[in-house]
Order: sequence, then structure tokens, then C-alpha cells
Amino acid sequence: MVKGLLIMEEDKAGVREFLQEFPGMSRVPSSGPEVVLRGVFEFSACPPKDLKIRDKYHLRITVPPSFPQAIPRVIELDRKIPRTGEYHVNYVTDNTLCLGSPLRLLEKIDNNPTLVGFANECLIPYLYAVTYKLQFGGDLVFNELAHGKQGIIDDYLVLFGLSELKQVLQTVQLLGMKKKVADKQPCPCGCGLKLEQCNYRLKIDKFRRLADKSWFRKCLTDLL
Repeated sequence: MVKGLLIMEEDKAGVREFLQEFPGMSRVPSSGPEVVLRGVFEFSACPPKDLKIRDKYHLRITVPPSFPQAIPRVIELDRKIPRTGEYHVNYVTDNTLCLGSPLRLLEKIDNNPTLVGFANECLIPYLYAVTYKLQFGGDLVFNELAHGKQGIIDDYLVLFGLSELKQVLQTVQLLGMKKKVADKQPCPCGCGLKLEQCNYRLKIDKFRRLADKSWFRKCLTDLL
């Protein structure tokens, strides 16, 4: 029965579809509930009006059981990508690739919350930018954010359409509350109304469906 449930969860995440799409990757044993994929990840990408790039990286992808509400952790194994913040590698902690701000990544895979969707929307754009930088120098393409917490905050300001850090923190705090409770709080947009009286509630509701309340509570802790 447990094995049957595991297969159902993998089908939901699209593990088999991912392995078919990227045959250089394979499933490897894991000591926990995560699905671990390892191998040569080959891709070809050509953003509009830009250079077509084909490349491959030796990756280890750890898929948490709560995917797609938790983004997979990716490590590049051959040190082809320099271990520096300039390349958005979390070299101080676990060498995982920083693919973008957490909420932005959830938004990107919302229309296709599978591993193939994650690869196409989050992983390949990052690897494209890294390969481009390794070949031609300069900054990472695709509107590079600052590495670390400041980059996340800057991206959340854009996502939420706000201008100040305190507004971002208030918005994330509201997303970590029950909707009925949050609706009675002051709106973070600064209009002076309660959230339920302001159209800004519609923007917040869009993000509510991307993750549960506990995810946003942890997000708030990480931002403080």
C-alpha cells in the first residue's frame, strides 16, 4: 500500500515524464521521503531575439515530498558553475543553485506544477544564463537580481507591486493568516482601509493558492 501511494505521488510530480524528457537523468536511492534524480541534464534553449544555446550539466535534483509547494533543490556536481554569489550559487551553505526568489518560482510553475514545468520555467533559464555568462562574460541575463535576501526582497516588491520593505513583510504576514483574520487587518498598500475593503485583496488572493499558510509564515521568518 505504501509503495502504491509513493507511485501515485511520483506520478503527480511527473517523475516519469521528466525522465523521458531528460533521458540523461535517472532516479537514485534516497534515505528519506524525497525523490532524488541525478545525471547529465541536457537542454537547448533560444529566448526570443537571442542566441540559441545547447549545453549540459551534471546535476543532482532533490524533489521534496511537498512539491510543487516546495521547489526542488539543485546542485551542480562537476563545479562547472563557479561557487560564487556572482553565479547565484549558495556556496556558504549547501552549494544549491539559487534559481530565483521562492515565491517567483512557485508562480512560474503554477500553470504546469510538474518536474518538467520546473525544468522548463525555472532550471533551464538559469542554466542558459550561466552558459551565456561563461561564454561571453557580463552579467547573468534575464534581469538578474542581487544574490541572497536582498534579491528576494527586491523581487517581492515587484511581485506585490509595493515600494517599501515593511509593506512586503506585512503582505507576507497576511498570507500566513487565515483569510477571515487577514481581511480585518489594515491593507499593506497604505490606503488606510481594511484589506477586505481594498482591491489589493485580489492580488493577495492570487498568491494564496500558490502555497499554504505555513509556507508564508516560514517565508516571513526568512525575510526578517
